[in-house]
Amino acid sequence: MKATDIPPVDTVKEPAPAVSKAPAPGGKEKSSEGKVLNVFSHGVLVIWAILVVMPLLWAIMASFKTDDSILSTPWALPDKLHFENWSRAWGQAHMSDYFLNTILVVGGSLIGTLLLGSMAAYVLARFDFPGNRFIYYLFIGGMSFPIILALVPLFFVMNNMGLLNTRHGLIMVYIAYSLPFTVFFLTSFFRSLPSSVAEAAMLDGASHTRTFFQVMLPMAKPGLISVGIFNFLGQWNQYLLPTVLNTDPKYRVLSQGLVELANGQGYKGDWSGLFAGLVMAMLPVLAAYIIFQRQVVAGLTAGAVK
Repeated sequence: MKATDIPPVDTVKEPAPAVSKAPAPGGKEKSSEGKVLNVFSHGVLVIWAILVVMPLLWAIMASFKTDDSILSTPWALPDKLHFENWSRAWGQAHMSDYFLNTILVVGGSLIGTLLLGSMAAYVLARFDFPGNRFIYYLFIGGMSFPIILALVPLFFVMNNMGLLNTRHGLIMVYIAYSLPFTVFFLTSFFRSLPSSVAEAAMLDGASHTRTFFQVMLPMAKPGLISVGIFNFLGQWNQYLLPTVLNTDPKYRVLSQGLVELANGQGYKGDWSGLFAGLVMAMLPVLAAYIIFQRQVVAGLTAGAVK
């Protein structure tokens, strides 16, 4: 037989059997562990929320009750809303004066802190000059210095300058107390901002001052709001500094007023008025955080991603 007479060989291959993928070992275990971890984390958050919210709600509820009902049935709802507790705390306990003093002091110190802190942070973040890192680390060191160690020399310095028992003196102390953290926070934030925008403004003829106030400062708005909220909380709740440097009853702030309200009760026990004053002091802080909550989160995360 000739070679050409050899029958052709069938070259069609049979399809390979489908191989079923076996489940990865430990897949079910990982999913179950993730569910357990998720349930545990949510449980911790719920417990933490209860621990935070319950005392606040109880204080608000107690501010509308009478003294007898607060002591006899502390967890019961008020029989009616006693708004006279708020009016008594606002007028007779002079909470209105303390509230006004606190707004003036905290408002002035907050504006000064953000203005001076942003300018110092911008220079430290954008310009290289001899002593840049040294000045930056000085601000960092100010964060670790306990304020209680400076109270005695600070008292005598303020006394020699005639700034004791004055609003502007307390504003200056609050600014100095809040600058280290503000500069530390905003320096990292300004470093994360694109430098091309500032360079384009300089090429268009803008000065350094105009570039900062009209270009870079608006871009740093999330960071300013975040650090402003933190400074607002710290300055609003400050008690040690005004107690030492502000002994005049005419210029007392809210923290001093609440202590005075608690100590001035004696054996009378005006608990309803005390709770009303406490809620008055808490409401501005809660309102500020609720209003600027998204900006705070945006400011904390914006500096981490370029």
